[in-house]
Amino acid sequence: MTTLLLSLADWDPRRWLENLKTALPEDDVVATTPEGGFAGDPATLERVEYLITWKPRPDLFDSLPNLKAILSVGAGVDHLVDLPNLPNVPIARIVDPDLTTRMTEYVVWQALHHVRLGPDYAALQKEKRWRPLYQPPAGKVTVGIMGLGVLGTASAKMLMQLGFRVVGWSRRPKIVAGVTAFAGEGERDAFLAETDILVCLLPDTPQTRGILDGALISKLRTDGPLGGPVLINAGRGQSQNEADILSALRDGTLRGASLDVFRTEPLPADSPMWTAPNLVITPHMASISDPHGLSPLIARQVRRGKAGKPLQYVVDRDAGY
Repeated sequence: MTTLLLSLADWDPRRWLENLKTALPEDDVVATTPEGGFAGDPATLERVEYLITWKPRPDLFDSLPNLKAILSVGAGVDHLVDLPNLPNVPIARIVDPDLTTRMTEYVVWQALHHVRLGPDYAALQKEKRWRPLYQPPAGKVTVGIMGLGVLGTASAKMLMQLGFRVVGWSRRPKIVAGVTAFAGEGERDAFLAETDILVCLLPDTPQTRGILDGALISKLRTDGPLGGPVLINAGRGQSQNEADILSALRDGTLRGASLDVFRTEPLPADSPMWTAPNLVITPHMASISDPHGLSPLIARQVRRGKAGKPLQYVVDRDAGY
């Protein structure tokens, strides 16, 4: 029998624990408290071979001398790769059609929200004013996606089905049917100049931290059908310079924005972002991990490890994803 530890910061572990025990009935699955502590016998931690986690406490690793692998319950692993005391074991991320579908839904939802002038109609509703506004067709709007991985590619395909023109930018050249693709620093400005709605789905790496700043925003297309560019970030909060985004919203450089991620989460109650004009704030829910759907995938990974097979979707620590 293998011992597995579930450690999820800020989440109630009960549904995860129930589903994991169902998916791995032959193993012993235990969990830390939502605060990251462990209320059971400390000797249990010494037997743990697999850590299933989201934002674990750094000191947790000191209690896991026999750890063989770390499994992130989310698509991202930036909450792990920079932790001190991180043991030299494989880190695997989740790749799941449900996570991809949820992210695609979010990107399409927010793109349509801005194209169909959702912020403007919300303001008119508060004023009790009945005033139809011109809304450009999707075919007149270019969505630029930064990050053409699994999530970016799926989002691009759905947006194109709705008629949007889609361009994409990535660090290395990518080919996605129907998408005009740009790559590398040398082609980023050309990509931005064509973009009406910028969608950021980049991972958190040293190269992407703070990339969404005033200089980048100023290079977006300004004469498009929306009357100004829009920013959607459902990737990583560390990608955004929030002071620059706030300034761009206030002075009209950005016509609108939708942010699902922030540098500090939860977003503090005194953050000026809450009252920024034409800003949609969502609480990091674009692609929520569902324990019922993901537990069988985690069980499959664990059984691969126990059988001596390499884990799938192992993270390149140097690249950060």
